[in-house]
Amino acid sequence: MTRSQPGPGPRPRAALAMSQEAAAAVLDRESLDALAAVCDLALPVLDDLTTPAAVAVLADVDVLVTGWGCPPLDESVLRSAPRLKAVVHTAGSVRHHITESCWERGIEVSSAAPANAVPVAEYTLAMILLTGKHVLERARDYRTSRSRDEWLGTPRTVGNFRHTVGILSASLIGRRVIELLRPHDLDVLLHDPYVSETEAAGLGVTPVGLDELFARSDTVSVHTPLLPETRGLVGRRLIESMRPGAVLINTARGAIVDQDALAEAAAAGRVRAVLDVTDPEVLPPQHPLWECDNVLITPHLAGSQGNEWRRLADLALAETARWASGAGFLHPVRRERAAIQA
Repeated sequence: MTRSQPGPGPRPRAALAMSQEAAAAVLDRESLDALAAVCDLALPVLDDLTTPAAVAVLADVDVLVTGWGCPPLDESVLRSAPRLKAVVHTAGSVRHHITESCWERGIEVSSAAPANAVPVAEYTLAMILLTGKHVLERARDYRTSRSRDEWLGTPRTVGNFRHTVGILSASLIGRRVIELLRPHDLDVLLHDPYVSETEAAGLGVTPVGLDELFARSDTVSVHTPLLPETRGLVGRRLIESMRPGAVLINTARGAIVDQDALAEAAAAGRVRAVLDVTDPEVLPPQHPLWECDNVLITPHLAGSQGNEWRRLADLALAETARWASGAGFLHPVRRERAAIQA
């Protein structure tokens, strides 16, 4: 991503508000130098906004660059930051630190959520194609038998040609998954009560009800945010309605899925699953999902990690440069949408 340069006028004062670990992971020296090129950057990183040192920094800060571990920007913090006008988040969700006080102040907010959506969507696409080919189970069987299977006897349920994929929610990540699915010979269904038939047609998907999504899909991929109304949304009835051998992929939040019902269905061999998120984040050692051979559980790795953190930094730096130049954010978070975003 090309980093723009600030326009004429006084340089804004910026500070970093996140955990020390997040700052070290996401913002390397090159990123910090690029940020310092468009702002007067105050260091060190602030992971506690109530200390005398932090209060002194906040007193003349115009923009906060935040990340994982940023404390809530509540009324008491904002009182210490009378000049604060903008927050640029180097991760996805801002729900944990952007408060109503921020919106009431009129603070502009940007998020690197579009950058974080990329690896999650890539993970999802990979899992859709791998599970469609039954790669995980067949590789396990091959390791055990160490002999060639009767490949001409492969069941016609194996493969991705005209496979039906159901997307639960056209969120930022859900839309990216839909985009990545386009080159493949797949039929894509979508359930999202906020998406009209006209918009669904533009996305190239077939809009369906929630029950139909689960009953018709060979794979259902969950991308809805965790809200009071979506907690436990994928319950026993929907799981039991899935096609025999269908796959449930969850990269959203673990609490959206009834994990006990899923474990029962998976243990019985009725469904398969790929879970990058669970509730709690690490399941108890005795949880039956660990013992299901047809369930793959990964440690919340679909989001940005390793060299993918640089994509987050690049987007946040570009947003900071745009704001400093007076151009405004390209990826703003709107108050009216914040409550229903992940």
